[in-house]
Amino acid sequence: MPANIKSIELRNLQIEDYKELKKSMIESYPEMADSFWKEDQIETLLSKFPEGQLVIVVDGVVVGSALSLLVTEDFAFKTRTYKAITSNYSFKSHNPDGEVLYGIDVFINPQYRGLRLGRRLYDVRKELCEQLNLKSIIFAGRIPNYGKYKDEITPKIYIEKVKKKEIYDPVLSFQLSNDFHEVRVLKNYLEGDTESQEYAVLLEWNNIYYDDSPKLINTEKSVVRLGLIQWQMRSLNNLEALFEQAEFFIDAVSGYSSDFALFPEFFTAPLMADYNHLSEAEAIRELARHTEAVKLRFQEFAISYNINIITGSMPYIEDEHVYNVGFLCKRDGTNEMYRKIHITPNEVFHWGITGGDTIQTFDTDCGKIGIMICYDVEFPELSRLMADEGMNILFVPFLTDTQNGYTRVKSCAQARAIENECYVAVAGCVGNLPKVNNMDIQYAQAAVFTPSDFAFPSNGIKAEATPNTEMTLIVDVDMDLLKELHEHGSVNTMKDRRHDLYQLKKLK
Repeated sequence: MPANIKSIELRNLQIEDYKELKKSMIESYPEMADSFWKEDQIETLLSKFPEGQLVIVVDGVVVGSALSLLVTEDFAFKTRTYKAITSNYSFKSHNPDGEVLYGIDVFINPQYRGLRLGRRLYDVRKELCEQLNLKSIIFAGRIPNYGKYKDEITPKIYIEKVKKKEIYDPVLSFQLSNDFHEVRVLKNYLEGDTESQEYAVLLEWNNIYYDDSPKLINTEKSVVRLGLIQWQMRSLNNLEALFEQAEFFIDAVSGYSSDFALFPEFFTAPLMADYNHLSEAEAIRELARHTEAVKLRFQEFAISYNINIITGSMPYIEDEHVYNVGFLCKRDGTNEMYRKIHITPNEVFHWGITGGDTIQTFDTDCGKIGIMICYDVEFPELSRLMADEGMNILFVPFLTDTQNGYTRVKSCAQARAIENECYVAVAGCVGNLPKVNNMDIQYAQAAVFTPSDFAFPSNGIKAEATPNTEMTLIVDVDMDLLKELHEHGSVNTMKDRRHDLYQLKKLK
């Protein structure tokens, strides 16, 4: 897996990508050396169905692709060989009126496997199937490990064992985990595929949103899933132990297809135990030495688990000043820093932390969001400026040691949700760190707060975690409800402001 990936893009294939596409395909199929698509074939494919041809581009290099045709359902089920489904590789079988998306190829360069990029290609294929109002995705998948068992079991038994996870097959196991189901075994499907003994499995994924009356589904997400992590403070031996615990939670919330994972403020504090012999101010600077490594690993997690991660916060040194910062690590491989603006007296006295000076919102694949660290949520001006920029979800990583402190965060977060007609998600740490000075005990209850109107919970609380217990909270928030509220709510706090009497603006 390449280190320090800067950006990942999933887009439609262009003919200018051909050289890189060919190179990646050759590296992906070393057992079939001459099996790559010729340039004129790609040109034909693009002329017939450009929206069905996808590529994954990492740092400007094509590292994977998914190619497709439109065919009728009857043709897809009756056709038994790869040559026939592609009309002898001419793609004359493509039917613009077909109701099925037929996958003719998908691959990821071996150097970039392990980042779940293949899953990302399949997810976009499913979105395309829904947007084009197609009945299903169908394709024939190879079974490359069958050659190892050909003298012992039939293909049918092999498939059953793969389904029961008694045998692992790199292609079929992946397809089954992506909600495809087998239709039948195809014999002599792909000529020269000795690994599979030329067998393949016809697989299908059904579009449950298919409608006989065509209607394109809006590509912008209307329901966004949030994964909040209520982090237990515990002794950790080293940085890798922290990464292991963090990945456990990221894996858990991404397993439920969450769009965001939210970590708490200063969740890296257990690592300060190694510096407890130093003053608090010296210890926080030592902890800051880990911040760059944390950012890089969370970038990798965001890519690998296809989730946007809000890293809570951690100390960061710049020009000899210590700041309380976090990172929005997006699943496209990019990241952005945010800084705590209002610093508590405790942070100033013990750690000498300096406040940031940037009020900003962030564009994501789920819309515009805001992030404020703990104490910042108690200052209503910040979130109002963010709301004016179109922020619909406000994330608040926090750290409070008493119920009094948590009540301040909770009450202010609820107020921010109501006055800015947005969702507010908060997540904090629980437990204690007896070997870390100035951390003491923690009190937290992760929650998602909503505006207060008929479309939302009557108490303005979408969901709450169990207080002081390590756990995750998975919550769906509906963006369409906010759109309705902005225009037709019982009250319109954003629209009804008296700009003739008062105004709020950034000074820099």
